[in-house]
Amino acid sequence: MPSVEQLRNRLIKKLSELFRLDQPDLDFGFYRIMQAKAQEIKKFIDIDLLNIVADAFGDVDEARKAELQKKVEDEIKVAEAYGVPDPENSPKVKEAQAIYEAIKDTASAEADVYDHLYRFFERYYDNGDFITRRYYTRETSGRAAPFAVPYNGEEVKLHWANADQYYIKTAEYFSNFTFDLTQSAEVRKMSQEQRKLLQIPNTPRKVHFRVVEGTEGEHGNIKATEDKKRFFILHETKPLEIDDAPNAELFVNFEYRADPEKTGQDNTWRDKRNAEAVDTVLTLLDSWAGSLPDEYSSHPMHDYLRLLTLPAPTESDKKRPLLAKYVTQYTARNTMDYFIHKDLGGFLRRELDFYIKNEVMHLDDIENASAPAVESYLGKVKVLRKIAHKLIDFLAQLEDFQKKLWLKKKFVVETNYCITLDRVPEKLYPEVAANEAQCEEWIKLFSIDEIKGDLVTPEFSRPLTVELLKANDKLVLDTRFFDDDFKARLIASIDNFDEQCDGLLLHSENFQALNLLQERYREQVKCVYIDPPYNTKATPIIYKNEYKHSSWNSLIYDRLVAADKLTLPFAFLVTAIDHAEIYNLGKIKDSLYGEESRLAIVTVQHNPKGRNQSKFFSENTEYLLFYGKDIVKSDFRKVAIDEDVADTFESEDEIGKFRYENFIRARTVWSRKNKPNNWYPIYVSKDLKNITSEYHEGYYELYPRTKQGDFSWKNIRESFDALNKDDFFIAQKNGDNIEILHKYREQQVLKNLWIDKKYQSEFNGTNLLKAIVGPNPFDYPKSLYAVLDVVKITTEKNELVLDYFAGSGTTGHAVIELNREDGGKRKYILIEIGNYFDTVLKPRIAKVVYSENWKDGKPTERNTGVSHCFKYLRLESYEDTLNNLRFDDDPQRKATVAANASFKEDYMLHYLLDVETRGSQSLLNIDKFADPTAYTLNVKKPGTDEYAVRPVDLIETFNYLIGLRVQHTSAPQTFQATFKRSTDQELPKDQHTRLMVDGRIRQNEGGPWWFRKVEGWVPMEPTNPNNGKREKVLIVWRKLTDDIEQDNLMLDEWFQKNCISTRDFEFDTIYVNGSNNLPNLKRAGEKWKVRLIEEEFMKRMWNAEGI
Repeated sequence: MPSVEQLRNRLIKKLSELFRLDQPDLDFGFYRIMQAKAQEIKKFIDIDLLNIVADAFGDVDEARKAELQKKVEDEIKVAEAYGVPDPENSPKVKEAQAIYEAIKDTASAEADVYDHLYRFFERYYDNGDFITRRYYTRETSGRAAPFAVPYNGEEVKLHWANADQYYIKTAEYFSNFTFDLTQSAEVRKMSQEQRKLLQIPNTPRKVHFRVVEGTEGEHGNIKATEDKKRFFILHETKPLEIDDAPNAELFVNFEYRADPEKTGQDNTWRDKRNAEAVDTVLTLLDSWAGSLPDEYSSHPMHDYLRLLTLPAPTESDKKRPLLAKYVTQYTARNTMDYFIHKDLGGFLRRELDFYIKNEVMHLDDIENASAPAVESYLGKVKVLRKIAHKLIDFLAQLEDFQKKLWLKKKFVVETNYCITLDRVPEKLYPEVAANEAQCEEWIKLFSIDEIKGDLVTPEFSRPLTVELLKANDKLVLDTRFFDDDFKARLIASIDNFDEQCDGLLLHSENFQALNLLQERYREQVKCVYIDPPYNTKATPIIYKNEYKHSSWNSLIYDRLVAADKLTLPFAFLVTAIDHAEIYNLGKIKDSLYGEESRLAIVTVQHNPKGRNQSKFFSENTEYLLFYGKDIVKSDFRKVAIDEDVADTFESEDEIGKFRYENFIRARTVWSRKNKPNNWYPIYVSKDLKNITSEYHEGYYELYPRTKQGDFSWKNIRESFDALNKDDFFIAQKNGDNIEILHKYREQQVLKNLWIDKKYQSEFNGTNLLKAIVGPNPFDYPKSLYAVLDVVKITTEKNELVLDYFAGSGTTGHAVIELNREDGGKRKYILIEIGNYFDTVLKPRIAKVVYSENWKDGKPTERNTGVSHCFKYLRLESYEDTLNNLRFDDDPQRKATVAANASFKEDYMLHYLLDVETRGSQSLLNIDKFADPTAYTLNVKKPGTDEYAVRPVDLIETFNYLIGLRVQHTSAPQTFQATFKRSTDQELPKDQHTRLMVDGRIRQNEGGPWWFRKVEGWVPMEPTNPNNGKREKVLIVWRKLTDDIEQDNLMLDEWFQKNCISTRDFEFDTIYVNGSNNLPNLKRAGEKWKVRLIEEEFMKRMWNAEGI
């Protein structure tokens, strides 16, 4: 039987794990945050919290126990002396025995509480996550007691293990994690002398950890055991690779799979496999380096061996090499922290009550126990519940803090634009022509170095000429190759910018991007098309062991909810999927939109050949799940998507394509008898040019009559008269007869089986993408025409399409191609987190703008480009938010907290993280708004362990936070001024003079006062954005100096110079950063006209309503 101390220590160890204090070498994410407060939290748990248990029961006096035991023995002797038949059950003996048992039980109560606390928290926690599972003592998950799920009487209820959690594992670490050994913390802290002594190179030495497929034929039982725990196992046949380039990079190849050799505890086995990987890599490197000839003494392999064996010790492993540190971090990143609970406190409190009821309180024991025993028993339950609630409060603080960071609207850390030259003012062309970086990009993307000249077309030359730019005005300029001044002047030259911008690309985790877009695009999207990971072996998501499908469900559900706020009430929601998750997806979408909104499950034959390796069926189809938010108001566009049908609509007018059909409905049910209202004469002039239902002398009189009998016209007379304009009806001779024909608009009855060759992904997906951007750029792209037809039938020519699993950019390509085809002005939003955002998606969009047709990455013609502009943004990631947190160690606050035990407990349990991280850059440090251009974050480079300091685009971020439709963004202006003081009798007696500008403010390039204004509008009613009511908005950004009086005087002067008054009605709302003295008016609803940017920024950034 474990002692009280052993049980207490076991609980403390488990709490250290729960509070992320047990792995000090994990210096990423929330682990790094908790390590910063580790000593303080450990002390609080060990001393302040768990002492509650000891204090509640106290130390049992052994002398008192002996005294009461002797009392029992004495009473037995007395009973025997009196001749009681059963002395041990006499009333006096039983009373003494009850008192003794109560005291004795107290000695074990403390141990019981420690044991119950451990067992309660242990069952829900799993590698950084709290999982919804419930089972009694000694039961396994396979034999668990029934779990009560939320149920409100639905006919069918879909529930999954992580339904109450956000899925957050969306970073790029799993597939490829890169780090530069020369930038490791161990190397950075070295002196120059140490670096020289240890032969540390000055050039980068990059290592790539990557997950690769197992060798063909190996591990045949992997698929059958996919629900078992998986581990990172070094690839057996090719564990290590290094190229022969001068700056050779090292590749370490892992498999991530179930391990049939596993024995013992999961964490112990993971550590064993990690240690084996480290030993194997170092042994191989040592062998390779030792086998190199002497002339290769400077080969990078020697550097890798030296660097990877540098000491990186921990408390438990003093001899740990640097490689072991990175292997531990890599495997931990991908096996821990998959979810954030939406209400951990509520969940654990409910589970605690269930636990106490079923595993602590035994009603039979209470019924048969004496009063002292019952009192002792209930005291134990009371203490258990009290301490458990405090621990739950602390855990809830940690989880709620992470939830707050996850739901925080993220900063824009890059804003750039791609604009065709026809939209760029010609006065900027000389700067464009002189930009070598842009020229190199155009050579790479558009092969402009192959442009040959003739009598009318200028030839490519270096440097570029303005004449070449004018002759190739569909070249796509990318503002990332230009400085901020050029970018500002270019954007300022485009009025009504949001209307002119055709597309938006976001490099971001899609949940975060959707969250930021909530205000700007609320109820704006007509079609959402997504092609999420299918969660198959070919396209898996990173999922928690044993939670493959529930991880996918949580991933999809929260993003569907977030995207729903952006869609019109009559929008279409289309998802591509295959067999693996189609049932889960269907029930999720049914639960969100209603089963009646499921329009169809369209089967698409994307691979007619099928997959030959299949044992049973060779799969050659995928599916499109079509949902309409409002099946009454939602309606497909009247178009044809089958080529043989579309080709019959040969004519076209300003409305669209059509063909002429006979106006007679020659069917039995449309006979004259059955449709008397559709039987009337139509009169046609002798030259067949005039057609009317009114009698005219000398006109032909026609009735809907054929050789088969009397039928009816397709419309009643009133409808005929209304339609009879703009050549809707024509008359023509057919032998001796005259026929009335009418326009029949392009349309077809859509079928839920798409088997046309154009839907094959090999030809119109993989091969097409290869022709545009080069060889093997992206796995499994969709057929362009499958997506194009989805867009074609769901959107009119001026509507918006959203794809938040954008992949290679097929949806954007489809929108551009469809607009090119029918002259539409549809727009698109594409969201993608993958590294191929820069290598595939963005280049593809730019290329298909420049030319319609490509081969081997080069345009086959240069006269099919379209005028276009798209904006692309990069957002702060959740991990960036965590990595930019800083604790504010205020000695005065610390002393105040420590001085009051009750206050300290409340502070530690509920406020520690919120209070001490205030002022962190990622949590909105409004003190830094004094210079809007100088706000920065440390941003992690995707798939690496490297950071870069990136400026935050506060202006763009704020535009999205308030939902601004930008009409004009001015270029920044800087001013100078001289000041004087003038006597003002209206001032109070202690203030005799007023600061004034001496003369006028002067625009000057180096002036200390910087201003930039943004104009636009927001919906007057945010929850009803399409009612036509607009609120005109002016945003004024400025750089503040240390003199608030001068700053505010300059603000007043700037308003006067721009002829803007806060008292007139030009703008409904004006936002300004920094305190100011602008005259203000209170609008309807108690809203002030002039508002502080900082206050609005803070309110909007943390508003997570509906997400």
